[in-house]
Amino acid sequence: MYEPRLKGKRAVVTGAAQGIGLAISSQLLRQGADVCLWDLDLDLVLKTAEKLGDKAFYSEVDVTNPSSVIQATQDTVKQMGGIDILVNNAGISGPNLPTWEYPIEDWKQVIDIDLNGVFYCCRTVVPIMMSSGYGRIINISSVAGKEGNPNAPAYSAAKAGVIGLTKSLGKELADSNIRVNCVTPAAAKTRIFDQMSEEHVNYMLSKIPMGRFVEVEEIALLVSWLSSEECSFSTGAVFDITGGRSSY
Repeated sequence: MYEPRLKGKRAVVTGAAQGIGLAISSQLLRQGADVCLWDLDLDLVLKTAEKLGDKAFYSEVDVTNPSSVIQATQDTVKQMGGIDILVNNAGISGPNLPTWEYPIEDWKQVIDIDLNGVFYCCRTVVPIMMSSGYGRIINISSVAGKEGNPNAPAYSAAKAGVIGLTKSLGKELADSNIRVNCVTPAAAKTRIFDQMSEEHVNYMLSKIPMGRFVEVEEIALLVSWLSSEECSFSTGAVFDITGGRSSY
């Protein structure tokens, strides 16, 4: 008889109301986990949680605000009893401009959401995992963090930072039962495309040997395995899902 790989586990997914975060949340629920959806859009995350069923919880969270992350963590522990899995997915792309023309405020916002937000969530949730003696952390980075995309300096820098943070935290926790890994997808067709120029979208597609964008469900399946006890000997690692664009 098939046993869902995440039965009894309690997960948090940031940026969970739509797109990649929604696909990940749905897959974790199918695998038996309780999932708390963290998102800044309260109306949307409430509707999403209602659609996903009674094992889906929600919390309004601004990942750029450490106090908001702490409060959401406390609320989540009260709702689910603990946190076994953390998926740091929340992010924005920012505008597509060369570095010397990039607006400083946009730079700060992208770094704050895409990198600082991951740090705040890890910093707050890791002690809970340490106290229970178990945890799985999956950070959603990007191929842009490995290779750098022209006209996306803030996004590329932030996602490279997520890779570095993952490696550092993974090594810090290597002697525990907490595994920390990241995923570097190629672009997926989500609302984040609305923030990009058509030229940039076409550039990203041209770099993928398979000739298509990644499906959000494909990312979710990889995250599901990384969230499980089956992922027992990988930590601080980068898992590529780019259709052949990068092979390292």
